[in-house]
Amino acid sequence: MTHEPDAWIDTLKGPIAVLGAGGFVGCNLFRQILARRRDVFAVVRNLPAPRLREIDPAHLIEVDFNDRAASRNFVEAIRPATVFDCIAYGAYSFESDADLIYATNFTALVGLVEALAGTGTLAAFVHAGSSSEYGSNSAAPSEDAELVPNSPYAVSKAAAAHFLTYVGKTRRWPVVNLRLYSVYGPYEDAARLVPALVSRALAGGYPDFVNPTIARDFVYVEDVCEAFVRAAAKMSLDLYGESLNIGTGIETTIRDLAVLGQRVFSLPSPPVFGAMPERSWDLTRWQANPDKAERLIGWRARTNVADGLARTGDWMTRAGAGLSNLTKSGITAPRRRSIAAIIACYKDEEAVPVMHARLTAVFQKIDVDYEIIFVDDASPDGCGERIRALSAADPHVLGITHSRNFGSQMAFRSGMELATAQACVLLDGDLQDPPELIEQFHAAWVAGHDVVYGRRIQREMPVLWGLLYKAFYRVFAAFSYIRIPHDAGDFSLMDRRVVGWLLACPERDLFMRGLRAYVGFRQTGVDYVRPKRMFGTSTNNLLSNLEWAKRGIFSFSNTPLKMLTAGGVVLLGLAALLGFVLIALRLAVPDIAPRGATTVLLMILFFGALNLFGLGLIGEYVAKIMEEVKARPRLIRSALIRNGVASDLLPDGRTRP
Repeated sequence: MTHEPDAWIDTLKGPIAVLGAGGFVGCNLFRQILARRRDVFAVVRNLPAPRLREIDPAHLIEVDFNDRAASRNFVEAIRPATVFDCIAYGAYSFESDADLIYATNFTALVGLVEALAGTGTLAAFVHAGSSSEYGSNSAAPSEDAELVPNSPYAVSKAAAAHFLTYVGKTRRWPVVNLRLYSVYGPYEDAARLVPALVSRALAGGYPDFVNPTIARDFVYVEDVCEAFVRAAAKMSLDLYGESLNIGTGIETTIRDLAVLGQRVFSLPSPPVFGAMPERSWDLTRWQANPDKAERLIGWRARTNVADGLARTGDWMTRAGAGLSNLTKSGITAPRRRSIAAIIACYKDEEAVPVMHARLTAVFQKIDVDYEIIFVDDASPDGCGERIRALSAADPHVLGITHSRNFGSQMAFRSGMELATAQACVLLDGDLQDPPELIEQFHAAWVAGHDVVYGRRIQREMPVLWGLLYKAFYRVFAAFSYIRIPHDAGDFSLMDRRVVGWLLACPERDLFMRGLRAYVGFRQTGVDYVRPKRMFGTSTNNLLSNLEWAKRGIFSFSNTPLKMLTAGGVVLLGLAALLGFVLIALRLAVPDIAPRGATTVLLMILFFGALNLFGLGLIGEYVAKIMEEVKARPRLIRSALIRNGVASDLLPDGRTRP
């Protein structure tokens, strides 16, 4: 890009997110912004992204926007001010799943834009639309021309354009739709027309061509990136909800392109046409009318096709086969997964740096992208300061501070709500959950399990306490109406979709290990010996453990109420039987009938105690109902700690200005 577009990049409001940065256009846009800014993130569906191999992982985020929970979590965690949306599915012939086309190009877009607008920090949302929106009306239409979609992809992109028009014009959200024409340049898929032409031309030949009269409007990717940046930088009420054609306005036939290739690369023989059959979407005329883009954002394509072919050839020569042979349908690199470690911290100041070091070593060993989320649950020691220092030194670290102590279960939920990785690992901050076990968790996850939990086959504690813990898990499992694994605590790895369902559970009195079993999916356990707390003394005692037992049983079991009902029925039957016996004795042998107050008192005490016990059980369930129906906030975050800076949070979740 020239100096002027660089200057526009400097004016963008950050943080900046490029969605779909693993694709051709998104990759170029992200790289050009990254050359000027450090507050930009490349957001991709799967890692590794071949086009982003050498990029610092601190700038890479993995999110599946078809997962509504993952989309919301990404927005809450990053809170981007400028968003470039290059996500699309269906533009290639092998992308034929119509349901996925509509879900990706429209449904996911609606959820994402709604979430972004809810943050109150969105300054610009620039969406990569498509000239396919015009369908068969493709001969230089203006933006207000009729859309005549002729494929599911065209329908989905047209629907997206109408949605953006609605939220921009009616709801006054800063959104704009760029209808891209035939973009080409560095990092484009090798199977596409221009890369195929250039790569074969560099070898002294031609690719197969379709009908030579078919036309395209070829626009160089660097010019397209400039249009994205200008649209974001010039965002104003006049631009809200608009669609802009991004093309050269020049119609180039396949014959013209082949002749240009022959001239640019000095090929001796003329090309041969018609070797490739025409596709259903090939139209004879396909040309942009870019006047509106020039009027509203001052954009006009700068690069002619001959120069663009030459520059693409130069890039391919420099990049080599490793990058020039990228194919969207044939990427075979192993999938590199991402994991978020969520650590609930309370009185764990000394353990925090040790936990960070051990987690970092494990994640680097198994070669995954990762984030480490420390949740300071209003710890009275220096946990918050330790977390802040770690985040200043390591961009993988995110800190969350709670306004008061909400308990470890809410600490885990707080971290899961902001995590953006493909999986979450829950750990207590006292190092009794050994981070090194994550390597085995990861292996089981890659093998196909959605939940991998740690199973405590032994504890380094007094024998009596160990027996009590084992007894609890077995009683809990026997009482519960769902299958509860024995000896499994919170320490576990959960896939993103499991986390999404956990976050969809509305209860406030959380018992995470029970909910984890409730949501189901494919689960397995990994055995380990739970060590002693490394620093300090345990915050658990007999009373707190009884509270844990009550929380688990009353959250996932109706057995106490059923036992109470059964006991009442049995005692009612005994009372009736005793009544008949007493009546018979009184009539038959009056002298041996029970006399005095002792029997009556004992019966009154027995049934009175039984009634109080029953009321107590019912009261426990009523108390849980009260907790839920009051609908108070589950937790309150007082600050987020990122890059060594603690930002105070307002009630709506935004940072204090």
